[in-house]
Amino acid sequence: MDPRTRLALLGLLSFLALFLSVNGNFVFSVQNKFKGKERSMSALKDHDVRRHRRILSAVDLELGGNGLPSETGLYFARIGIGSPSNDYFVQVDTGSDILWVNCIGCEKCPKKSNLGIDLTLYDPKGSSTSKLVNCDQDFCTATYDGQLPGCKPNLLCQYNVVYGDGSSTAGYFVKDTLHFNKVTGNRQTATTNGSVIFGCGAKQSGELGTSSEALDGILGFGQANSSMLSQLASSGKVKKSFAHCLDTANGGGIFAIGEVVQPKVKTTPLVPNQAHYNVVMKAIEVGDDVLQLPTDIFDAGDGKGTIIDSGTTLAYLPELVYEGVMNKIMSRQPDLKLHTVEDQFSCFQFTSNVDDGFPTVTFNFDKSLTLIVYPHDYLFQIREDVWCIGWQNSGLQSKDGKEMTLLGDMVLSNKLVLYDLENQAIGWTEYNCSTSIKVKDESTGEVYTVGAHNISSASSQIVGKLLTFLLIMIGMLQIFT
Repeated sequence: MDPRTRLALLGLLSFLALFLSVNGNFVFSVQNKFKGKERSMSALKDHDVRRHRRILSAVDLELGGNGLPSETGLYFARIGIGSPSNDYFVQVDTGSDILWVNCIGCEKCPKKSNLGIDLTLYDPKGSSTSKLVNCDQDFCTATYDGQLPGCKPNLLCQYNVVYGDGSSTAGYFVKDTLHFNKVTGNRQTATTNGSVIFGCGAKQSGELGTSSEALDGILGFGQANSSMLSQLASSGKVKKSFAHCLDTANGGGIFAIGEVVQPKVKTTPLVPNQAHYNVVMKAIEVGDDVLQLPTDIFDAGDGKGTIIDSGTTLAYLPELVYEGVMNKIMSRQPDLKLHTVEDQFSCFQFTSNVDDGFPTVTFNFDKSLTLIVYPHDYLFQIREDVWCIGWQNSGLQSKDGKEMTLLGDMVLSNKLVLYDLENQAIGWTEYNCSTSIKVKDESTGEVYTVGAHNISSASSQIVGKLLTFLLIMIGMLQIFT
């Protein structure tokens, strides 16, 4: 082989090896966005503040992200929209009621993301199946309980949401084809579709326009008729039931629409006529001690009961409950010195196993359903020997001082959470979210396995192709030398 050719090949191999190394590290670094960075914790709290102001037989949604406060602090799914279909990455959120994605021509929409995904702007004109939704159409009048002021024929149905930190999203509704994975066998899916109405984001502001946690939009799994789940259920595409299992160990997890038959999940009734998924909490235990609390303490705030919300990261308790839980927890380690990080997180230095040094916290709900939260769930590590407490005083976190009880991903992770809207119930069980569950095909009666996903690991396919190419080049180099 010509020496210059051989040198060029060696240079190319070195470049590819370097690229592979960087690519692998890049996936992990963006996936673990908050890890070891105290300054990023304010972004985590901003995310929760925004959340508090928002108020077919089986489908397999691929998940990415991680609910740990020290990592991405959110979970997201990949869906297809339009004809031809394009992929969009959207935050999975059980606390809101519409699906929206950023649209072409959007003002201040993020152009890139630090989560290791490619962002895509939806273009209604680029899809042959898209239709604009006017303000006098049934969807719009039903969503707003009547016609919008000034509505005239051919005027678009607008939406505008302003969050507590000043962030906002605004745009108009569009109807188009949604592509998703129908379960057809054990760990097997086939692409199917259905028409849904969703928000076309024309303007974003605040945190929604930044690149740190940028996604293409939000996928609301609330109970309202405007949600994607309700729309697909009303058209007979899916059953109004879904489950998620959020994996903090590996990221991603399981998200399926349909009837879960394994594992068996014990449930508690949903509080009727509430905007969110509210349940009745009866008591709290810290270790072996039951907190002595007023009977109506969990009905504080605007709604009744405790809110279960996968779009929030931390757990929020009324001040009286928060103080009781914290006092009991810290009594196990009276010599610990707490320090405040970013004026909001109580942190401490601890070198031993936290599960050995701190008590479990058990929430007791109606119908004898319990939720056990281990120390490694409510404590999160920001440095090798520094831990922070995930419990938050909801009275202090709210600008208007309204207290509430809200349980987010911090306590829901590593549990299979079932939302049975057909029977107005919700439940959970401890589960290995990196494994699989079984769902029932209503049309055939067959039971199929749905496995875990982690969208970020898709980059390994690219690495695999590059490795194959690298091996081919090495082979060629050996042949010519």
